[in-house]
Amino acid sequence: MRTGLFISIVILLLSSAALAQKAEQDMPSTDYQMVFVPGGEFQMGDLFYEYNQDALPVHKVKVDDFYMGRYPVTYDEYDVFASNYGYPLPEDNGLGRGQRAVVNVNWDEALAFCESLGYRLPTEQEWEYAARSGGKKEMFAGTNNRDSLNYFSYFQFNSPPVSRQVGGKKPNGLGIYDMSGNVYEWIGEWYQQYHTDPARWDFYPLDKKDFRVIRGGSVLQLPFTIRTYWRVYTFRDNRSREIGIRCVQPLD
Repeated sequence: MRTGLFISIVILLLSSAALAQKAEQDMPSTDYQMVFVPGGEFQMGDLFYEYNQDALPVHKVKVDDFYMGRYPVTYDEYDVFASNYGYPLPEDNGLGRGQRAVVNVNWDEALAFCESLGYRLPTEQEWEYAARSGGKKEMFAGTNNRDSLNYFSYFQFNSPPVSRQVGGKKPNGLGIYDMSGNVYEWIGEWYQQYHTDPARWDFYPLDKKDFRVIRGGSVLQLPFTIRTYWRVYTFRDNRSREIGIRCVQPLD
C-alpha cells in the first residue's frame, strides 16, 4: 500500500512538473525592459511656438509614477507574443526582423501585446511627459538643439525609410530611447482635441472613436514632426511601416 502510494505521489509530482514546464514554455518572454518615470506636473502642448493648433491650448497636467519601455518593442519580442497568442506575424517588408522596432501592427494588436505582459499602452500625458525627460521644456526627446538631433534620432535626413534597430541613438534624460523618430508609437486613447468645447467650429466629437493617436514621428518624417508635442492621428486598424509600440506599467 505504501509503495503504491509513493509511486502515485511521484507520478503526480512528475506530472505537475511537466505541466509547469509546459506553462513556462507557453508564456511570452518578459524581458521587455522598463524605466521608472517619477511623476510630476508639467505644461503639456506646444509651449515653444504656440502655433500648432492641434497641440493647443498649453495646459497643466499631473502625471503619477509609472514605468515605460526603455525601447520600442522589437520584432523578436512581438514575434514571441504573436506565436503564443495566435496573432499574425507582422510584415518586415523583406528587411529582416530581430532587434528592429516592430511595425505593421494595428492599435488592437499593440494593445494586446502590452496586456499580455501585464502592461498597457501609454496615455498621451504619460508619453509626452516621458519624451520630455520628465516634463522638461524639451523639443526633441533628449535635446533642444536641432543641430544635435542626429545623435538622438533616426528621421528622414539621416536614415533610410525603414524602422531601425532600437537603441542605436542616445537616450533622453530618463534613459529612454527612440522617442523622437525611428517609429511612431500607438497611444492608448482615441483622438480628440485638447479643447472639447462643442461650440467651436473645429470640434469633432468622433462618436465612433475610431481614430487613435500616434506620437514621436518616424524615419520617414521631417524634424518638425518628431517634436515631443507633435500629435498625429490615424485609424485604429491601420498597419503602417511607420507605426510601432511602446508599453507602460502604472504603479497601483
